[in-house]
Amino acid sequence: MRLLALPLAVLAVTAYHVSSRSLPAKIRADVISSGNWHRGCPVPLSQLRLLGFTYWGFDKHAHTGQIVVNETAVRPLAKVFRRLYAIRFPIRDARLASTYGPARVRVDDATASFECRQAVPSPCTGGTGTGSWSEHAYGEAVDLNPRENPYVGCGMTRDKSALSYLDRSRVRRGMVTPAVVAAFASVGWGWGGSWSGSTKDYMHFSATGH
Repeated sequence: MRLLALPLAVLAVTAYHVSSRSLPAKIRADVISSGNWHRGCPVPLSQLRLLGFTYWGFDKHAHTGQIVVNETAVRPLAKVFRRLYAIRFPIRDARLASTYGPARVRVDDATASFECRQAVPSPCTGGTGTGSWSEHAYGEAVDLNPRENPYVGCGMTRDKSALSYLDRSRVRRGMVTPAVVAAFASVGWGWGGSWSGSTKDYMHFSATGH
């Protein structure tokens, strides 16, 4: 029998896999022990979901990623990651342990999702909190490749390893492109890189745009 040769792009889309489920007991425990959820958070653990998806790594191989998000974000983000996989946008690290594992295994350049914390002030002003919940605390935000897409203000960033990425005119692997912005915009999510003024959060996408 003769096999049908499919274009690579078609194969990539066909290979994409997505899943969603309530947080298993072990992951619930990890989210709590890592300090990412605590009493007083604006969403209960029961409202969070474990979203699994296929992504292209910097090594040009397909990997399975997992992030924790609000149940309301599952469907739109499943569509977004399907699109990012189709265009072969590389993600540095989307492993769950890189965010919620022990401190010794956490990775600075991991794509981040749910984290019950305050919004981070602009590098222009300094400080560690704004007094308002971050969109991450609601499980309705994703930080994509933080090193390649830093949070900047007044020409500064807190992440010294990201200094070379302050120049957004030279597009390198993992940097957010118009195609990535369009993927999130297609489900109504906004990008921190389009904020007005000198403060830009190039890694940040959220349901509200904030």
